[in-house]
Amino acid sequence: MPATALEEFCGSTFWNLSLLQRADPDLPVCFEQTVLVWAPLGFLWLCAPLHLAVLCTKATPNKHLSKLYLCKQIVVGLLFLTAIASLAVTLGEDYNPTRDPATTVRNPGIFYANPVLFALSWILLLLCQEGLRRRKGAVDSATLFLFWLILVLCDVFPFQTLLREALSLDETVDEMGKKKSLDLPRFCLFYISFGLELIALVLSAFGDVPREAEELVKKNPEVGAPFLSRITFNWFNSMVLNGFKRPLVQEDMWELSEAESTLQISQKFQQIMQTELKAARTRIQTKLRKRGMKKTSTVQGEVLPNGRQNGLGKGVSQDVLVMEEKGDETDKTKEKEKKKKEDKAEYPEAWLISTLATTFKRVLWESAFLKLLTDLLSFVSPQLLKLLISFTTDKSIYTWTGYVYAVLLFLVTIFQSLFLQQYFQRCFVLGMKVRTALTAAVYKKALVVSNDARKESTVGETVNLMSADAQRFNDVANFIHLLWSCPMQIVLAIAFLWIELGPAVLAGLAVMVLMVPINGVLATKSRTLQVKNMKYKDKRMKIMNEMLNGIKILKLYAWEPSFQNQVMGIREQELGVMRKFAYLSSVSTFVFSCAPALVSLATFAVFVSVDSENVLDAGKAFTSISLFNILRFPLAFLPMLIASMVQVLLKNTHTHTQIQTYMLTLAIYGIPGRLVAVVGVVGSGKSSLISAMLGEMHSTKGFVNVQGSVAFVPQQAWIQNATLRDNILFGSPVQETRFQATLEACALMPDLELLPGGVHTEIGEKGINLSGGQKQRVSLARAVYSKADVYLLDDPLSAVDSHVGKHLFDEVVGRRGLLKDKTRILVTHGVSFLPYVDEIVVLKNGCVSEVGSYQNLKDSKGAFSEFLNTYAKEDGKKNTDSLFTLFFSYSFYSNVCMFPSVRLRKKNYLKKTKPTPGDEIKKGQRLIEKETMETGQVKFSVYLQYLRSMGWCYTSMVFLVYFIQNVAFIGQNLWLSDWTNDAVEYYNMTYPNWKRDTRIGVFGALGMAQGLFVFLGTLLLANGSINASRILHSQLLKNILRVPMVFFDTTPSGRVVNRFAKDIFTVDEAIPQSFRSWIMCFLGVLGTLFAICLATPIFTAIIIPLAVIYYFVQRFYVATSRQLRRLDSVSRSPIYSHFGETMSGLSVIRAYGHQDRFLKHNEKVIDENLKSVYPWVVSNRWLAIRLEFLGNLVVFFSAMLAVISRDTLDSGLVGLSISYALNVTQTLNWLVRMTSELETNIVAVERISEYTKLENEADWVSGQRPSEKWPEAGRLRFENYKVRYRPELDLVLHGITCNIESTEKIGIVGRTGAGKSSLTNCLFRIIEAAEGRILIDGIDIASLGLHDLRSRLTIIPQDPVLFSGTLRMNLDPFETFSDEEIWGVLELSHLKDYVGGLQEGLNHEVSEGGENLSVGQRQLLCLARALLRKSRILILDEATAAVDLETDDLIQTTIRQEFAHCTVLTIAHRLHSILDSNRVMVLDAGKIVEFDSPSTLFNQQGHFYSMAKDAGITTVDSTVLDSTSF
Repeated sequence: MPATALEEFCGSTFWNLSLLQRADPDLPVCFEQTVLVWAPLGFLWLCAPLHLAVLCTKATPNKHLSKLYLCKQIVVGLLFLTAIASLAVTLGEDYNPTRDPATTVRNPGIFYANPVLFALSWILLLLCQEGLRRRKGAVDSATLFLFWLILVLCDVFPFQTLLREALSLDETVDEMGKKKSLDLPRFCLFYISFGLELIALVLSAFGDVPREAEELVKKNPEVGAPFLSRITFNWFNSMVLNGFKRPLVQEDMWELSEAESTLQISQKFQQIMQTELKAARTRIQTKLRKRGMKKTSTVQGEVLPNGRQNGLGKGVSQDVLVMEEKGDETDKTKEKEKKKKEDKAEYPEAWLISTLATTFKRVLWESAFLKLLTDLLSFVSPQLLKLLISFTTDKSIYTWTGYVYAVLLFLVTIFQSLFLQQYFQRCFVLGMKVRTALTAAVYKKALVVSNDARKESTVGETVNLMSADAQRFNDVANFIHLLWSCPMQIVLAIAFLWIELGPAVLAGLAVMVLMVPINGVLATKSRTLQVKNMKYKDKRMKIMNEMLNGIKILKLYAWEPSFQNQVMGIREQELGVMRKFAYLSSVSTFVFSCAPALVSLATFAVFVSVDSENVLDAGKAFTSISLFNILRFPLAFLPMLIASMVQVLLKNTHTHTQIQTYMLTLAIYGIPGRLVAVVGVVGSGKSSLISAMLGEMHSTKGFVNVQGSVAFVPQQAWIQNATLRDNILFGSPVQETRFQATLEACALMPDLELLPGGVHTEIGEKGINLSGGQKQRVSLARAVYSKADVYLLDDPLSAVDSHVGKHLFDEVVGRRGLLKDKTRILVTHGVSFLPYVDEIVVLKNGCVSEVGSYQNLKDSKGAFSEFLNTYAKEDGKKNTDSLFTLFFSYSFYSNVCMFPSVRLRKKNYLKKTKPTPGDEIKKGQRLIEKETMETGQVKFSVYLQYLRSMGWCYTSMVFLVYFIQNVAFIGQNLWLSDWTNDAVEYYNMTYPNWKRDTRIGVFGALGMAQGLFVFLGTLLLANGSINASRILHSQLLKNILRVPMVFFDTTPSGRVVNRFAKDIFTVDEAIPQSFRSWIMCFLGVLGTLFAICLATPIFTAIIIPLAVIYYFVQRFYVATSRQLRRLDSVSRSPIYSHFGETMSGLSVIRAYGHQDRFLKHNEKVIDENLKSVYPWVVSNRWLAIRLEFLGNLVVFFSAMLAVISRDTLDSGLVGLSISYALNVTQTLNWLVRMTSELETNIVAVERISEYTKLENEADWVSGQRPSEKWPEAGRLRFENYKVRYRPELDLVLHGITCNIESTEKIGIVGRTGAGKSSLTNCLFRIIEAAEGRILIDGIDIASLGLHDLRSRLTIIPQDPVLFSGTLRMNLDPFETFSDEEIWGVLELSHLKDYVGGLQEGLNHEVSEGGENLSVGQRQLLCLARALLRKSRILILDEATAAVDLETDDLIQTTIRQEFAHCTVLTIAHRLHSILDSNRVMVLDAGKIVEFDSPSTLFNQQGHFYSMAKDAGITTVDSTVLDSTSF
């Protein structure tokens, strides 16, 4: 509408510039009546369809009419009435019958149009508010709030205009010379409307939470937060207040919204990942076709018509990207390496990044838009600064202009802060979601990963992938937009600088361009170093994981120093790489801290040099400096971002290789529906057959087809860290009758009486507080309870006492057992059960040699028949219950009763009193305590500990150097301020060259000095932090290896791994970074305040209240943030523990088909972690918005003070003051963030420190050292020996007193929980005496150092634990023996042929846990270890249990020959193996009840006699199996 038409429509002038060109400006009435009315109403009409759409839907929920809703509708209704009244007034004036007919002047059209427009708008608004009420989950509307805000702001102008008119009525006259009268009706209606609009604005700021959502809002206040609260994060106040009053705990955490939950994130990610993978496969196939590589998919084996693998393909990854052709096992190593490279080249790349981008595209777009707005607003401030400087210079400008500039500057900074915080909120939530998606994906992949691919990466490496690598993705997601934002900021800054300084800016640009190649070189170098660093980190974590899992073996063999040195060696290499990387970062920092100084120097120097007319005035200089300050961030951040991207691209490949896995085909064996026994010698493939049936094996052809559900009992019982009941139920619903029947059949009822919590007793990680037999029975009970169709039993009767084995066979497996109608496949080494099975499968070298019934095979006179004749009649010493424990997966804990705290004599106590479930029982059954967590402020001593680790010299030098750098920075700006005054001094005069050169020279020198000192500071800090990293890690490692065994029994390995992974990572990388940033921010803030006070001394008065507010905000925040970080650390450990547990029991989980349940549990533990991560993200935004508001007040006040005192200030100081103030917002924010981040990160030092202060076991070497040959005789003497596992627990050995003479062979027997294993633990001082002593050759073992004692004794443990490394390292980690000696013991332990046949011989690589050797071979290696040590005292802890009868015979012969001169203690479940002992010790409830020769004990008809009878021994002289016992 043209201006003239508008003027006619309004009846007054639309625009009159003269109204603004005076000391008291005003806007024309017509402008106020049109633009300022139509703009907000236009906004409302544009947004209305969003709300009206809800009204058009059919479903109209009967939602409660709240008071707030009714108030809003009443207010709008009243506004509608004011609009009608306004229209009525106009109509009354124009069509009033009493009106003078002579007057033809009517009211202009605007008086009709606006009331009608308002009336329609208010009706529309009523409908919009109703639509909002009906919308699901809506509590308020951002658009309606903004509408009211815009409307009120627009009405402020007519508000003051009308008020002015009313106040100046006496002075104004109309054209007729009469005094103007007040238009009272319209005046009143306007102010009534304005009042109602204000009320509506206030009401719209509140959320209208429906009744049904009130409970949800209590659990998650964000759901009920209105728009204003969401943008200022006010909804978070309650948590901050809570955190300030008392330390937060996990129970204080709010529920996650659906969008933030792991389930939602993971599902979305998985869906898109499948699509992206499909595209990636297509790409790679096209690429391979082009290369002419034809890969056949024969590896897949036979595939059913529906395209899925038959049988138990669920055990193996279906996310197959590339098929791997398996070569001959005798391939050369080089060929393998070459093949690996080829395979890697065939992996589809870059699908992960695109998957993440697609999954989170909405958040990405929203944050990109907000970032764009923020960046654009950041360029408005320098322009306003320029106007302010010209305002102080030009005294002719009206004062109100200055105030407008100050207010505009304030508003711009406020909007910038709001947009920036919303941008950050979205980015950090994005980072959190990315980490969640990747962690869940890695876990999901781990559930379906093939055995072959599992060997490629250890649990330690995968945990590293879940912690450090996913964290890096998280960090990059936070700053991903800087990739386009930084270049954009650089371009805009240069464009504005061109406007200020013209072509001179090209000089600065040239300097920046020169920086790019330097950055390129640095980035390439850092990439190489990061790859190395990751390799060492993975290697270190792998060894640490193995050490923690095999810690008992390390202690028994006194091998800790060897492994400590291994880890320290890798750590030194890692630190060497870190040092190089830190030096590289220092160079990078130097280059980029010099960049802004060099750029400004080059630009200013060229500007004043090219033309003598060019004078640097305050406006140009400080606008340019503000632009250079904007430029400082992208220039400094871009290289850091590039480095981060480099790491993530590596992680991408790292994660690709982990998430992509091979698919294996299955071997198949058909089984009819009855009891089938599988027998064969060590390494014949019995366990492999079971694995094949479960779909766990790699095969070349055929398929497995198992009809019905499967239950699996592995050789090594897999027990979860849960209650006994949960372990048996394993996710199945509770049926009490069935549960009781299962307990009875599996002989668990007597154990329940001994357990303090009965079925509710908590079982430790890896079943640590159960004996081997108990674990196996629980594992069997799980299978029995599952009611499956097919039972695969991998030697479940071996780990139990003979009478229990008989009971289990009768009640569970045999013809009268619970499983009599099911298909059962029983792997066994024994012979006595064989007559009672339907069919026997004999395996030899991985092939079926014979199949048939017991009688048929016996009659066929084949290998089986010979085997029976040899071992059942001639030797007769081998019982059926031969223990065959498979060291399954990654779990190497000894399953001897390491921690019988749950098997104490609490039976009577439980009977007498019936404690409440939540009280005493809970106390008794709690084994794994909650992870301890420091609360409150981090102690100052923790900071001192870190600084002490750095070295006081480094610390003080770093502070000094950074202080000097800051002085140089302030000096440079003060010099510039003084330089700009030359423009006034030499006004209309020639600027002398010497002056110009001095100005440029000093300015440049100060700039270079800054760079130099930053470089020096970073270099010193790098060296100091490497020192700290070395010291803290070595203290942690040293102490962890010295803590008593009881610590590892009660602490999940995930917690310890977390210290070595996450906390050491924080010490290595995060703390030095945040420490440096903190120093720079702290000095930066001091410098800024100093500069502002120098310009406007009155500002000091404002500093004090601001500092007080700042202090409180900071304290509130830090208390909450710190505790949230601690909760994050603590809630992260269960993710890793659960992952480790899953990997250990992978085949069990797959066999039962419980992957989904474990996935859900994983989602649950990740969600628990997110509950503390999300509030931490929000707490940062909560703080930032408040601090930035304080910073914006600093800007506002410094601008206002500059306006007020413009007559006394020179323009240079105004420029300096405000340009510094503009910088303070960011610096203040960063200071608190860095204070908090430093405090948060220093928690890692606190957590490491906690583990370095753990109580140690006795010294490894004491003052009293035994002679070199001790013990020469090998005499043992127990004197009233009592022991308990922990001070608060009951005794497990009650006064053992006995003498064992030199070279005596002693058998130790007793029922489960009698204290057999505790006795051996005491000999090695794994547990210390409560009373009494043990003498070896007359020396009290308590007076010796642990290593002196342990290295002179030898044990062949029940669990054959091997470590990844060479065979030689596993036998002789200290390299004290020659190759000849090692080959000698290998021959004695019947391994010489096997090792000799290996390509690398003694250097053959053993995989993690010895997985590439059979259980029997591992046990033989343990025998070789014992032979190598040549001790005078040997302890056998069911040592021959894991081998077949033939190998058992060889081992026994070797032991008899080679250890004839030794004192031998043999713990046995099977009495046959100790019948040739000199004496037998019978233990019961921790006491020796019988101790004499086997024949004497047998004749006494006591404990030993009843055990022998149960085992089918009729006479000690003839130990041929009495089959009638069945």
